[in-house]
Amino acid sequence: MSFNQISSFFTKNNTKPVIHIIETENRLYLYNKKAFLISFTFMKKTLQHILKQSVLHLSFWIVVWFFFKTFFSVGSKNAQFISWFSALLSVISIVASYVFVYDLIPNYLLEKKHKLFALYSIYSAVFITCGVFMTVGLGFVFYFNSEYQKMPELTKNSYVILVCVLLIVVIASGIKILSHNYKSLEKNKSLENKILQAQLQIKEQELKFLKMQIHPHFLFNSLNTIYGFALKKKDEAPEMILKLSNLLDYILYQVDKPTVSVKDEIHHLEDYISLEEMRFHDTLQVDFKKENINSDIQIAPMLLIPFIENSFKHGKIVDEKLKISIDLKIDDNRLLFKIVNTSKSEEKQSKGIGLENIKKRLEMLYPNSHKIVVQQKENQFSVELEITIDRLKTKSDV
Repeated sequence: MSFNQISSFFTKNNTKPVIHIIETENRLYLYNKKAFLISFTFMKKTLQHILKQSVLHLSFWIVVWFFFKTFFSVGSKNAQFISWFSALLSVISIVASYVFVYDLIPNYLLEKKHKLFALYSIYSAVFITCGVFMTVGLGFVFYFNSEYQKMPELTKNSYVILVCVLLIVVIASGIKILSHNYKSLEKNKSLENKILQAQLQIKEQELKFLKMQIHPHFLFNSLNTIYGFALKKKDEAPEMILKLSNLLDYILYQVDKPTVSVKDEIHHLEDYISLEEMRFHDTLQVDFKKENINSDIQIAPMLLIPFIENSFKHGKIVDEKLKISIDLKIDDNRLLFKIVNTSKSEEKQSKGIGLENIKKRLEMLYPNSHKIVVQQKENQFSVELEITIDRLKTKSDV
């Protein structure tokens, strides 16, 4: 039977609802299977935890029984009585300890209900005291037929027995409190880690948002320049497009890296300056000085370009020239960057979107290890940036 015949058979017999029901049943089966596996895994882990806790508790109380048996057997050869006596004291210790561990400590002490905790602790102490005296009495009556002298010395001393039982209760309660403190520390640590991760994610998102603001601003200015050249059909347009393509490569691929080398940043600064020199022609004078540049030093990408972009966009032509002076050097343990451009004294130069964003980025990337000074003087606007080297990465750190 061919595929077309099979298809025709299902179409004629209107089997689509049947197929739909089968698919639905398969999905329900897979869903139920998945739910069963999750429930089974949870039950398995729960049972493993209960088994582990049971073994630990049983081991602890066996050790307690051996402690009582060893301690009270001193000076006595009646092993049967000592075993029975130790078993009764262990039962008293178990009941009292679990009352403290699972009720009084979590529900009253840790909840800071100190008065109720003290009151119920007194009740528990009375129960323990009565239990100790009853144990001594039972041994005195049934094992030694009311012959007090035949009883082992330590089993006759109710105060010693009481201290031993209380010691076990204190140890069990101490383990509970230590366990609670440990779990609280782990929980707080986990919560702190989650908070730190959330803060880091927020910072990353803020940085991405700031970069998204910088890129369109930078590209808008560059494309405007090329558009003007294209309208005038100038020969410099192809060269400008090539330089812009290099800058686009830097923006699209390098800027997502946490750091880039200082030399890469300088290279793209020079490309940007070249683009602006083509636009301004004879009305632009740029003096770019570089000193002690270490290629191993890493800085955040697009860290310096917004300062230069701001100078070109908001700088003013004075005496037929827009003069921009740029100094970049690494001195001792500092990266020093200074840019000065001509400006009109009667006009307050706008700081621009890029400059405001770079300030926010600096606060995130180099907290407490950078200094930025923005000054508006007569006929000039300047920005000085200083970053300490110990907060800058080298290639060996990346």
